[in-house]
Amino acid sequence: MAVIFCEISPIPTPLTYVLITKLYSVRWKRLLLVLFKKFLGKRQSPHPDSAEPQPPERLVIRIQEGDLRLRNQFITDYQPYVAKVTSRFCKRYVDPARDDEFSIALGAFNEAINQFSTESGRSFLGFSEQVIRRRLIDYVRKEQRFSQQLPYSTFDVEDEEDNIINPVEIHQAMEQYEKQKGMEERASEIMDLNRCLADFGVRFSDLVDASPKHDDSRQALFAIGKQLSENAEFMGAMLTKRVLPIKELMAVVTVSRKTLERNRKFIIAVALIYNGPYPYLRDYLHIKEESSKGGE
Repeated sequence: MAVIFCEISPIPTPLTYVLITKLYSVRWKRLLLVLFKKFLGKRQSPHPDSAEPQPPERLVIRIQEGDLRLRNQFITDYQPYVAKVTSRFCKRYVDPARDDEFSIALGAFNEAINQFSTESGRSFLGFSEQVIRRRLIDYVRKEQRFSQQLPYSTFDVEDEEDNIINPVEIHQAMEQYEKQKGMEERASEIMDLNRCLADFGVRFSDLVDASPKHDDSRQALFAIGKQLSENAEFMGAMLTKRVLPIKELMAVVTVSRKTLERNRKFIIAVALIYNGPYPYLRDYLHIKEESSKGGE
């Protein structure tokens, strides 16, 4: 079968093959990371009883009245907006996972929630952008003042071999290395988990659709998956037969057979994460340890 490449490189070199392979590998890992976050990051809508989304001003009022869960969900939902405002201020792409500016902006967004007043006649998003920009300006001024007062060379020291080293630069480099290593390890674990799920006929895209809409239902299924992972007999049966041991689970959980069948893909994935070599994923999920009651 003939393989057609772009006209720029009609005869691909070995280097071209390497670059293409790396490109698809990076894109595939990013796609899996996105799907994984959607799989276990789904949250109940902040406006479940309304067909139309509520304006942010109304949601902020509810948050100010003490709805902590809505506050967390609201901040999560508006992270893309915060990133957009931050990038516009910095005049460059801001990576939420790496850049300090995003953390500053997110804290400012939370501050704006506390300070916003409907009596001002302003929109919440306009007000929050002003607060974000003000905090970012303070941050930039502080960083500039610190760098002028204490240049990196201030921290230069000599090691045992009389070489000049800078502990600040070393610390920053180590932090960046650990952060990058964590991201790569997490991506590697997701790739491995994806292969394991394929043995059960499950794809990551299936898991996004299979994720329960309500947080309490999802936490109950987390507990069932954990209980399954801790039972060597049940896990052995699941890994051997490549199916969820529904009959066995019925004897130890209080949910219905229908619930287990409907959520089998989700439970299988959680059990594999708990049982497999996935420390980064377990830490990333912060799965609550709750009793296996209820379910969707």
